[in-house]
Amino acid sequence: MAHSQVAYLIPLKADLKEDNSSPRITLSEGPNIIGRGNVSIVDKRLSRKHITIIVSTSGSASLSVDGTNPVVIRSSGDGERKKVKPSEEVSVCNDDLIELIPGHHFFKLVLLNGRAAKKARKAEDDVEAIRRFCPPNEKLPSTFRLLSVDALPDWANTSCVSINDVIEGDVVAAILSNYMVDIDWLMSACPKLANIPQVMVIHGEGDGRQEYIQRKKPANWILHKPRLPISFGTHHSKAIFLVYPRGVRVVVHTANLIHVDWNNKSQGLWMQDFPWKDDDKDPPKGCGFEGDLIDYLNVLKWPEFTANLPGRGNVKINAAFFKKFDYSDATVRLIASVPGYHTGFNLNKWGHMKLRTILQECIFDREFRRSPLIYQFSSLGSLDEKWLAEFGNSLSSGITEDKTPLGPGDSLIIWPTVEDVRCSLEGYAAGNAIPSPLKNVEKPFLKKYWARWKADHSARGRAMPHIKTFTRYNDQKIA
Repeated sequence: MAHSQVAYLIPLKADLKEDNSSPRITLSEGPNIIGRGNVSIVDKRLSRKHITIIVSTSGSASLSVDGTNPVVIRSSGDGERKKVKPSEEVSVCNDDLIELIPGHHFFKLVLLNGRAAKKARKAEDDVEAIRRFCPPNEKLPSTFRLLSVDALPDWANTSCVSINDVIEGDVVAAILSNYMVDIDWLMSACPKLANIPQVMVIHGEGDGRQEYIQRKKPANWILHKPRLPISFGTHHSKAIFLVYPRGVRVVVHTANLIHVDWNNKSQGLWMQDFPWKDDDKDPPKGCGFEGDLIDYLNVLKWPEFTANLPGRGNVKINAAFFKKFDYSDATVRLIASVPGYHTGFNLNKWGHMKLRTILQECIFDREFRRSPLIYQFSSLGSLDEKWLAEFGNSLSSGITEDKTPLGPGDSLIIWPTVEDVRCSLEGYAAGNAIPSPLKNVEKPFLKKYWARWKADHSARGRAMPHIKTFTRYNDQKIA
């Protein structure tokens, strides 16, 4: 358990007004190191260990300079500015202003006591509850997981996964579906892949990258780029299918097969293992998930290949092969999206119209009637109000126990600001994975939808989101 919060630093603009684009820095009882690692500032003059602020529960505090550049303290009493040189230590008071570099990077020190400290500790306890979240082992196979982020503290990566947590065990055949594939990173990050007898990579890379992957891939790997039925779009699905002697693992995730996506961004996945169907018993009735999956795999039209499976001999790996597994315990439905113009029966087979069809069969608690909707994604197309209303209607489907429709709720689009990107773990480079032309972002009708990305409670505020989340909520409950 972390020490109690007893103070914080408020970032200020040059006019000494609070800078709401940067997070406050929490100070706990005892020494607190402030530097490049925990301030949203890009300045080479700042040291990683720039200053140390020691705070006590009695309300006293001191500041020492650990870096190579001086710091200025502006007294809250008489406004006097005092330069503190490296290795010097001074006492600081409530509301004193700190200039991390003289004339630059202003922070106000706020010392908590009494009711304010109690309120801060309550908020901290709430965060600690999230930090300690650890699902029981029997639930882990069917939970959604976040991907680990390199720069985060250990508590923030609790129950998170890396690519080696996903691709593990005695895999006999693998299908990796993705948009971007860095073959050099993939082979070094997941050496296990080199030992899998049959691997197919379904990708959306351009011709140049495809040729490079073709040259660098192991001889037993097969590349496949699905044909697009229309002149625009791409193969963007991110999924992994791992065949084992005992069954299959299905993984749906949000990360490209590149280093930054698996190490520096907020990403997520769903993963579940399924056994082979028992040949000695009546085959289980087809379930929704099986139909969802086979429909999607059929569209990919990959070149059939053969894998030698222990106890089963040579087996052709095609879309129909995946009917051999028992998905009756699936905890989710699969909503796939494929490029093209869909009419008739196919209209409700893909995308948000498929989601609408499934939600119409779901029953929700009454508290979610007209409750807010969240749209959180990483790239923004040329939306118009008509389509966004149609999308909202799909997410608003479903009824309560008394057969009352849930009805539409206020919608919010979660999106990072330019400043969030600048101060992220990757800096401005993170913006490459959050694309949208300015003309799309600045459409007037979108103003009422915008809400800022925040993930400080999970320490992912600076790990830019590439995860996609669509949900309905009421207070702290998710529908």
